[in-house]
Amino acid sequence: MKRSFIREILEHTTNQTISFAGGLPNESLFPYEALRDSGYRALSEPSSLQYTTSQGYRPLREKIAEHYTKQGFPTKSDEILITSGSQQALDIITRYYHSREITIEAPSYLGAMNVFNLNRLEQSAVTLETDGIDIDGFALSFQQSKLAYLIPDFQNPTGLTYSEEKRRAVAEHIENTGGILIEDSPYSELFFERSYPSISSMIPEQSYHLGSFSKVLAPALRIGWIRASEPLLQPLIPYKEAMDLHTNSVAQRIIADYLSDTEAFQRHLETLRSSYGQKMELFAKALDEFLPMFQYNKPKGGMFIYGSLDGISTSSLVQKCLQKDVVFVPGREFYLDGSIDNEIRFNFTNSSEDKIIEGLQIIHSVL
Repeated sequence: MKRSFIREILEHTTNQTISFAGGLPNESLFPYEALRDSGYRALSEPSSLQYTTSQGYRPLREKIAEHYTKQGFPTKSDEILITSGSQQALDIITRYYHSREITIEAPSYLGAMNVFNLNRLEQSAVTLETDGIDIDGFALSFQQSKLAYLIPDFQNPTGLTYSEEKRRAVAEHIENTGGILIEDSPYSELFFERSYPSISSMIPEQSYHLGSFSKVLAPALRIGWIRASEPLLQPLIPYKEAMDLHTNSVAQRIIADYLSDTEAFQRHLETLRSSYGQKMELFAKALDEFLPMFQYNKPKGGMFIYGSLDGISTSSLVQKCLQKDVVFVPGREFYLDGSIDNEIRFNFTNSSEDKIIEGLQIIHSVL
């Protein structure tokens, strides 16, 4: 099985490397002191070190369910399954749907494609347009697969956002076809302008909605979740039990304690949105100055800027840039057949302003 280009790159980066590759949050924005205090409280009694239930620590599930409900997506704690990051959520679901066909976006998230390969799902890729997936192509593919994996909010890798019209069209087709949606939503809270209704909220009985605290709190905690109706969720719990019995219960308690102060969490989210929005504008301005040939659209949220360089093999370009300690992800990594070789995904959230300018200047000099 092929390794993830991004994970391999992380192993070979040094303090001198300017990395636009991984989807790394900005460490300076981690709510470190608040999480540290929550950690002390989470470990205030011996029972915090005991086994917990496979479905997850109930107080945390209750807080996640409450957040959904406040957003207009009524949810109960029994409709939440805590996972070790949303990557495990994908693995659990696709083990359950082992050896099925699945409709995905082109390009799509590399980690998901690897999980689908591992669980022997036959992937059918449908082209993304500027406002979401091509609906005609989706309808044709989904008619056969009855199972889809989509990232409608600030998509990885492209950063694009599904329009409300596309969301409703996808939901309507899934409802009419009787199929199932896996909606991956790790970036939905990182909007710069406005939030969007999830597709899952339109078809709650036919969808798995995946969330994660990796992008909005801290990746090291490895806490994600699946939101689904009980008939869809309950068959997944034996798979979770077989994998690891339960997700790290200390991390679950830390986050549950942190979320008790809902106003502080909302202030933190607002800080992320403001900071990342400013960083995106800075990155875009630097792109226009140093790589004016790079064709892209500004994202409305998330962590990535994606685009193309006409006539340039970006998989060759990244190898030359690596020799000068600059790295990004060539777009071919996000396609099933790797046939498109002139696209790039840049992460804009992790690097400082000086490093962004320096890194793009180096790419310019290599070009």
